[in-house]
Amino acid sequence: MILFVHMLFGAAVGSSMKYIPLAIIMAFLSHYFLDFIPHIDYDVRTKKGKYLYGRLPAITKVFFDMCLGFLLIFIFSKSTLPTGKQTIIYLYAIIAIIPDSLTVLSGIFPNKILKAHTHIHTQKVHFLKEDPSAGSGQEKISRFWRIFSQIATVIISIILIRL
Repeated sequence: MILFVHMLFGAAVGSSMKYIPLAIIMAFLSHYFLDFIPHIDYDVRTKKGKYLYGRLPAITKVFFDMCLGFLLIFIFSKSTLPTGKQTIIYLYAIIAIIPDSLTVLSGIFPNKILKAHTHIHTQKVHFLKEDPSAGSGQEKISRFWRIFSQIATVIISIILIRL
């Protein structure tokens, strides 16, 4: 899923709970739940050896995706002022994208723990690949359903955030 979908869903899940430690855990786990559903991602990979210039398109995509997530939370949350109790909804949104951040960190600072997380995140959770020849033998799920799953998640998240 693209980041703003994870952010919206994490904010919705977290804000629907009264016990903050549980809300934080559920916002984090919401990422893996959404990645289990067939979806489309945009490509942010860069060629090795490229520095800032080569990474700028990927950084720009991520930046605007996160800004969209914060903007939608700001627009649709109960209180549009990010002060006091409502500020925590933005924390849930950030926590919901930590798994993707760990995957990026694995490429920058390779170690056993991050490598294990990346393997689980990209191979076990994202097991329904867009390309059925990737070795899993599963049928290809149409682009329509991959996009529909994200649209449905955004709608559900907005409804939950508004409650």
